Amino acid sequence: MKLAVVGGGSTYTPELIDGFARLRDTLPIEELVLVDPAADRLELVGGLARRIFAKQGHPGVIRTTSDVDAGVADADAVLLQLRVGGQAARNQDETWPLDCGCVGQETTGAGGLAKALRTVPVVLDIAERVRRANPNAWIIDFTNPVGIVTRALLQAGHKAVGLCNVAIGFQRKFAKLLDVTPSQVHLDHVGLNHLTWELGVRLGGPEGENVLPGLLAEHGDAVADDLHMPREVVDRLGVVPSYYLRYYYQHDKVVEELRTKPSRASQVAEMERQLLEMYGDPALDEKPELLAKRGGAFYSEAAVDLAASLLGGGGSPYQVVNTYNNGTLPFLPDDAVIEVQAAVDGKGARPLPVPTLDPLYAGLIANVTAYEDLALDAALRGGRDRVFKALLAHPLVGQLTYAEQLTDQLIAHNREHLAWA
Repeated sequence: MKLAVVGGGSTYTPELIDGFARLRDTLPIEELVLVDPAADRLELVGGLARRIFAKQGHPGVIRTTSDVDAGVADADAVLLQLRVGGQAARNQDETWPLDCGCVGQETTGAGGLAKALRTVPVVLDIAERVRRANPNAWIIDFTNPVGIVTRALLQAGHKAVGLCNVAIGFQRKFAKLLDVTPSQVHLDHVGLNHLTWELGVRLGGPEGENVLPGLLAEHGDAVADDLHMPREVVDRLGVVPSYYLRYYYQHDKVVEELRTKPSRASQVAEMERQLLEMYGDPALDEKPELLAKRGGAFYSEAAVDLAASLLGGGGSPYQVVNTYNNGTLPFLPDDAVIEVQAAVDGKGARPLPVPTLDPLYAGLIANVTAYEDLALDAALRGGRDRVFKALLAHPLVGQLTYAEQLTDQLIAHNREHLAWA
């Protein structure tokens, strides 16, 4: 089995490598190729990756290359973890929207749109190269904004599934609170990427007992603290929103917080500098503790599970993924991409049925889906007017003055990445 990781020079890659090494019985990789245009980073990350495999006794071969075509050739699956423009572009995404009093964040709002515009054309180019090299290869997308990127891939006819670590993070945290193994926890996870709610927490599978009410009664403070939301919000909802819902439920408070502290991108950039220095140490043969602060917790386990199922191996039968709606949420078009529990095997991902959603959730999902429609159109066809319409449709913007100002800012800060600009 051959896997390729495009964006393999990321400082987060050693977490992925560690998961591949520990879970090699689930996903028996014979060849792993790390692909990245940044040759200096790739050399450091690749060296540590080989040492991790060696220490844990993994027999697989790890290669590195800056040549996408060579890297994906004959791959059974290709993982995408790109950041077009690097942390510098992310820092801009997180700062210039604040000038208009809007949330600055890398996956939602104006910053998320900027990332989508930079990213979608690059991902589609890579996907075409994968298709030419091996039309049967699966593409697993971890590149944000995952929902929009996965929809672009699926609409272009690629064998793609989107992956996010929010659900597996909740699964692990709930399992710890309930004192059970993570495999016993099944989430009624519903929504769009970075716009989801846990409507139920079931023990044993989709038909298991819903223990969420008791979990919130006993551990509501811990859950709320983890979300950085007041306990009474979780109690009133009776469900667990993802922490990204804070940008919607507490928008103005979050804006004030973001204005008074360094951007997350600047913090991550400093972590990356330290991590790359560590990776250059030939004695280091395991992922350093600092990597846990980098973000993306449990991504490696989720990626292994998904790849194993898609490639006919021993992955879990049900996993939270991003895939076509296909009637699952009846108020959305079939080709909307949703994030829900799905049955996953070699044929792909098929969403499980979900209960009728309260208008409180369905309304916001429908609103953000409309924004994603317009965002993808802007990413594919470009143009100031398309950018403006996407921003005007986004519930975190939604005003003419803000949309006009943010459109100008977005184009000015991303001109080098936008061919049409």
